[in-house]
Amino acid sequence: MTTDLSDYAIIKEGEAEILMHAKNQVFYNKTQVNNRDISIAVLRAFIEKRKEEHEARLSKKTKTAPKVSEKDASNSVVEEVSNESDIIDEKTNGDCEVAAEISQEEPCSISQEPNKVTEGKGQVELKPPRVLEALSASGLRALRYAREVEGIGQVVALDNDKVSVEACRRNIKFNGSVACSKVESHLADARVHMLTHPKEFDVVDLDPYGSPSVFLDSAVQSVVDGGLLMCTATDMAVLCGGNGEVCYSKYGSYPLRGKYCHEMALRILLACIESHANRYKRYIVPVLSVQMDFYVRVFVRIYSSASAMKNTPLKLSYVYQCIGCDSFHLQPIGRTVAKNSSVRYLPGFGPVVPQECNDCGKKFNMGGPIWSAPIHDQEWVTSILSDVKSMKERYPAYDRISAVLTTISEELPDVPLFLSLHNLCATLKCTSPSAVIFRSAVINAGYRISGTHVNPLGLKSDAPMNVIWDIMRCWVKNHPVKPQPPEQSGTVILAKEPVLQANFARAVASLSKAQTKKVARFLPNPERHWGPKLRAGRQITSKHISLLGPDAVNGVLNHEEDEEHNAKRQKIEDHPTPN
Repeated sequence: MTTDLSDYAIIKEGEAEILMHAKNQVFYNKTQVNNRDISIAVLRAFIEKRKEEHEARLSKKTKTAPKVSEKDASNSVVEEVSNESDIIDEKTNGDCEVAAEISQEEPCSISQEPNKVTEGKGQVELKPPRVLEALSASGLRALRYAREVEGIGQVVALDNDKVSVEACRRNIKFNGSVACSKVESHLADARVHMLTHPKEFDVVDLDPYGSPSVFLDSAVQSVVDGGLLMCTATDMAVLCGGNGEVCYSKYGSYPLRGKYCHEMALRILLACIESHANRYKRYIVPVLSVQMDFYVRVFVRIYSSASAMKNTPLKLSYVYQCIGCDSFHLQPIGRTVAKNSSVRYLPGFGPVVPQECNDCGKKFNMGGPIWSAPIHDQEWVTSILSDVKSMKERYPAYDRISAVLTTISEELPDVPLFLSLHNLCATLKCTSPSAVIFRSAVINAGYRISGTHVNPLGLKSDAPMNVIWDIMRCWVKNHPVKPQPPEQSGTVILAKEPVLQANFARAVASLSKAQTKKVARFLPNPERHWGPKLRAGRQITSKHISLLGPDAVNGVLNHEEDEEHNAKRQKIEDHPTPN
């Protein structure tokens, strides 16, 4: 390497090392170690799942192979040719011919070579998955994939910034032969590259600075059937309702400012990806959706099926949120009606709410549409969590990602959005019951309840809002509040007698398994200024101390002063003043 290492700082993360210049030339954020670690964990699970699915398809073919071989052995060569059309009904011509040959001549070859599948006129191995990192910057993520994920294939790192591509290629060389053989860096527009390489990548990773909306249309086209799309959105102010009209223009959905706004951001992103996929007769299956730090990250598998795509309206809903008491209700977009063996797809029944809230009498805000189907696959989550625990030393952010995955594994998968116990009490102006007491009351009423990884105070429950408010009315009867103005939402709610008599006796399931074992679920940031960083290329000045911290800013400013002083000194030496 001809690079002068004195100009760079060596940053090590996992098994990868990168060279970072003192100036803010190429984007790097230490905080995203959580993002990269959880992506590696999901990628490992995907490779394992892909292998299992391949072996399942292979074993399915072996079951039909003996039938074909028996038929071929009993007939003459002429009859075999004439009866080909009967065999083609379930398999392609090439498939059946090869399957027959395998069953007659090499009956053990399939069990000995599980990574091969019969397609066309020959055997095709299950190739290692190809990965596209569409916005690579320094290439740290691509290098970690190549060096840490077993069984991974080629990793293509793209960037449309020349300085970033040079830095990425420099880092590839710096990481040795493994990185050089697996990672390739290109100067290209990610959108154009994905559009010109349809269904070529098993995994596509989108981690832009800001919104991923402009990349989604091309990304859903470049993933193979059953492939994995990993997508990050960091424009949380937009997704959480700070600029609703901007969110609608980018994602096609209107956000609401509720306590559940971060989970709603996840569901808006999923609905947007589904919308782009549907245009090409494709649909998504979420395996993991995470809100961490200052961003949301979703992992979805993409499949092609015109018939399965018809179920999309069943997975989307509008949200009605009361402006007085923050009660929310979901309005599904579509429904199905089964008649004999056929299924009809119809518009959803509505409205699910009257003009005024039944609990407090105020109006509703309407948001959405959002993804209202499950946002996690619990089988995947369990598998990823066990994998992370089995190799904790290989994850720099093990404590954080294991805590998040543990909480996700205990969420109710079929309950969209969540309640905030403190918000309910703020509406009624009452003291708050403990989470255990409130959970017990919900469970004793015959409903389910769990926590959420998005908010330590959030509670997911399938109990309707009238039951929730009845429980709170019973709580207030035992813990009276001061009189409030009659127009207040809390006053209107408490004026009604509870229909349900709440039972606050402690229920067995009021604590989750993680809480019972006292497993940490919500961890503090490991250091100060743990958050978003400046976009690459922007000059770091003293006004960025609150974002980057005084040490980082002073270090950059001192480095620039030294460079300026050295430049002046060199100029004086080159052009001395005459006597």
